[in-house]
Amino acid sequence: MPSALPARPRPRVGAFFDMDKTLIAQNSGTLYMKYRYQRGEVSGWEVLAGLGAYLQYKAGLLDIEAWTKKMLVQFKGQSERTLTREANRWCREMVVQAIYPEAERLVREHQAAGRVVAIVSGATKFVVRPLAERLGIKHYLYTRLEVEQGRFTGRVIEPICFEEGKIYWLQQFIEEQGIDLAKSWFYTDSITDVPLLNLVGHPVVTNPDPFLYREAVRRCWPVRFFTPPSAAKTLSDGAPG
Repeated sequence: MPSALPARPRPRVGAFFDMDKTLIAQNSGTLYMKYRYQRGEVSGWEVLAGLGAYLQYKAGLLDIEAWTKKMLVQFKGQSERTLTREANRWCREMVVQAIYPEAERLVREHQAAGRVVAIVSGATKFVVRPLAERLGIKHYLYTRLEVEQGRFTGRVIEPICFEEGKIYWLQQFIEEQGIDLAKSWFYTDSITDVPLLNLVGHPVVTNPDPFLYREAVRRCWPVRFFTPPSAAKTLSDGAPG
């Protein structure tokens, strides 16, 4: 009698989170520019240029791939170890206080349910990893920088983790982890993430830009608005004991 075939492992379920305006109430790029300005590493004009690029991005007018490549050239020749140390300090000083309490609770709920939680962001590892570690998230997908002999070459490993690039890196991740997207969640604030929202069984729109809000209403996707961290703390401090 032939032996029984081994049982196929059950697909795992994922819970994927965008970072800016989903896990944190600020744009991480803007926060990093502010941090570097306070340390005298960039000029006021550079800060204004960064703000202008962010406004173009929100309006859907920015070539994000070209802009990302242009911005990351400035790190050419810098030590990976030094940037990692600086990014950890920046996260402690500016990012942790921007975490949405409701987003952190959602992360904990998905983890408690045994789902594979991951951050999927267009930012680099040096921005995403400190936040992931703070939230206890083991997995994170990000825009990758090329490193040779411990120093940045100024080049990006394509594709950048944005729009279709997010799907490229996520596809590799779900194949490695055995995740069923049809049973998984994705949380985001941005219209640029609609391709990924289309792939999961549980799309959730959080603190959306106007374009994504209209799309969510049209598609009957759930929409959640998180309380800003400072307001949430005020409400908590004012609650009766």
